[in-house]
Amino acid sequence: MDKAFLIQLAGSAAAVMALVALAAWAKIAKPLTPLDDARARRLLAQEFPGKPLERIWVATDGRGAVARSGASALVLFELGDAYVARHVPWAQAVSSSFRDGVVKIDLSDVAAPMARIALDRWPPTPREAA
Repeated sequence: MDKAFLIQLAGSAAAVMALVALAAWAKIAKPLTPLDDARARRLLAQEFPGKPLERIWVATDGRGAVARSGASALVLFELGDAYVARHVPWAQAVSSSFRDGVVKIDLSDVAAPMARIALDRWPPTPREAA
């Protein structure tokens, strides 16, 4: 092995290590600011323009929200480093399982199969849901 080969090998190894470090750094998820009522309404209005929001329940940890819009439930939840919005029938959202302070809404979507939203209680009373 001559000197030129060792220099080229060291340079290549350094370049590969730099690319691996860049890829690892790029995958670090940026923390999201927790949702509040106004921000959840704004995001849902962007995703579902023209759908009136009758009532909204924001997660206790700020990582999701459920809103009622007529016969639909609009679900907003954190997935990766962004918020994802989906809609399901209101009856399906109300009948979702609630255990240990977390409601699990089945979305039947390959990209986002289930929404887990921390709420104080679920389902809402008929008076709250109206």
